[in-house]
Amino acid sequence: MSPRRSYDQYCSAARALDLVGDRWTLLIVRELLAGPRRYTDLHADLPGVSTDVLASRLKDMERDGLATRRRLPPPGAAYVYELTGRGRELLPVLQALGTWGEAELGERRPTDAVRAHWFALPLTRGLEGEGIVEVHVEEGDFHLYLGAEEGAVYGDGPAPAEPDARLVLDSATCTAVTRGELSVLRAVRDGRIAVTGDGTLAKALREA
Repeated sequence: MSPRRSYDQYCSAARALDLVGDRWTLLIVRELLAGPRRYTDLHADLPGVSTDVLASRLKDMERDGLATRRRLPPPGAAYVYELTGRGRELLPVLQALGTWGEAELGERRPTDAVRAHWFALPLTRGLEGEGIVEVHVEEGDFHLYLGAEEGAVYGDGPAPAEPDARLVLDSATCTAVTRGELSVLRAVRDGRIAVTGDGTLAKALREA
């Protein structure tokens, strides 16, 4: 485990960066907001990270109380990493960072990797209420847990239970929302996001 480096400044921002300022750390947090993840899953969804760096960052996050590692019971019997309560408190930090970074997105570059669930956090910024929302975009399906005070914020694939709303949007609409050029509610009103479902969330979106 690498020794903790510090800015040695009596400043809360500097102290925070002592813990999460290293390259890849906040992106690992982004992935773990989906709930417990195996090392191999994290490595697959963080294209560009080396195995050594990922292992080092995860050990640092365990040491600093941001994540824990545990073994799943049989028949899984695999080790998974998950955020602690302290680690999950980084959600609004990532949300704010994503909002600030919208202006930097521009057009998608040929070298840019993309995963469907990377659109989860931008969408949660534009949705209110509580419940499960299933989302279909051209890159795949994912689901959101709105209003969840603990546990996963989103997950890959279809919702594990009947969702309170289903959203379908094309790549152009998803990109516009992610860049901050279009709000979720405006996209629904303009017919660019199709909303189905009988839950309170679906009804609220259709009536907004």
